[in-house]
Amino acid sequence: MEIPYNVTEFFMLGLSQNPEVQRVLFVAFLTIYGITACGNILIVITITFRPTLVSPVHFFLANLSFTDTCYSSSTAPRLIADSLQEVRAISYEGCMAQLSGAHVFEGAEIILLTVMAYDRYVAICKPLHYMAVMTRHLCALLVGLAWLGGFLHSLAQLLLVLQLPFCGPHVINHFVCDLYPLLELACTDTSVIGLLVVANSGVSCLLNFLLLAASYLVILRSLRSHSAEGRRRALSTCGAHFTAVAVFFVPCMFTYMRPSSTLSIDKNMAVF
Repeated sequence: MEIPYNVTEFFMLGLSQNPEVQRVLFVAFLTIYGITACGNILIVITITFRPTLVSPVHFFLANLSFTDTCYSSSTAPRLIADSLQEVRAISYEGCMAQLSGAHVFEGAEIILLTVMAYDRYVAICKPLHYMAVMTRHLCALLVGLAWLGGFLHSLAQLLLVLQLPFCGPHVINHFVCDLYPLLELACTDTSVIGLLVVANSGVSCLLNFLLLAASYLVILRSLRSHSAEGRRRALSTCGAHFTAVAVFFVPCMFTYMRPSSTLSIDKNMAVF
């Protein structure tokens, strides 16, 4: 990999330079990451080894939990370790690997959440055709397309960064290697690349969120013809999914649909 202007490493400022705050962040993030990772792994193991959990929704849930574990593991371990370090250095290659890995899993998770909304739409609005539509082959194909979409999304982001010249200082005002923090360090005009980032990340988040919102509006409208018990069960399932969608998509749109000039706010929002 060619390194522009002989950049070999970057230094990250992290969330705080106060030692007391850093120790609090270490405990907080270690606890949150441990609970999240263990919970997701438990879901994957339970669905994998329980012969009764073979429906499409369980298949998608297992894949979503696995993807979420990979996504959080692409940034959280280093964030936790750096919370106890005074000098937070990362190599150029390590920075690019972190950037590409995080966006692969982020892109795949966005598509998987959209796929799960489609699954709920078919289950609630076309219950008699559900098993005929959501076949094992189609489910596997949709998951494969989610990973392919994540890879293509990440590749596009990586290609944008690899062409940037970095001529110092190499201090990233963030706790991870991401697009906007790196654009701040480039010694060239990044306005066009910034627009491409918005088009690739921000608009894709917005379009998927609108698609999800539209699917839930259709589901809510169809629930009027269901029994009270049917409405309760459907709202329980869809409510949990839409909460996960909101928690994931709102920070994504907030981060990537605005200019990089508000980086300090983006850094705090990226925690979510």
